[in-house]
Amino acid sequence: MTESTRETPAQAVTGMVDHVLALAATWTNWDGKPAHVDDRVHTPHKAMRRVADHLVDHLAELEARLAGEEPQPDRWHASTVTTEADLAPFTREDLDEARSRLVRLARIWANRLDALTDEQLDRSPGEGWSFRELALHLKGLTYYADSVGDLS
Repeated sequence: MTESTRETPAQAVTGMVDHVLALAATWTNWDGKPAHVDDRVHTPHKAMRRVADHLVDHLAELEARLAGEEPQPDRWHASTVTTEADLAPFTREDLDEARSRLVRLARIWANRLDALTDEQLDRSPGEGWSFRELALHLKGLTYYADSVGDLS
């Protein structure tokens, strides 16, 4: 990519959500058998939970750091836990709910990231990744959806 066509942090997040939702559109065909990838159990509901939780957790981190506060730590290691709810069938209603939730979260992220200057993106306050690096980290959330895969 050239400098003028380089993906923005906002596009990294919204593109990730688009990818996740494209795969999720096939998950109403899920046979109920969890996928085992990288010593973890993956199901459609768990993938959605992990993507949404990650978006919320890091948004809380970003907002706390901008406000000059210490981010609240995430004490639950949710990728290692598979709940009974994660094993439920993934219905059309679940897909509609996931679309609504993830699209809105992606817009919040895009609006926030687009409002930051390049300096704020690269020299972000507080401890941790820069906000640009944080957006690129979120781009990697496709891992959860990719682990469930295309179930067409």
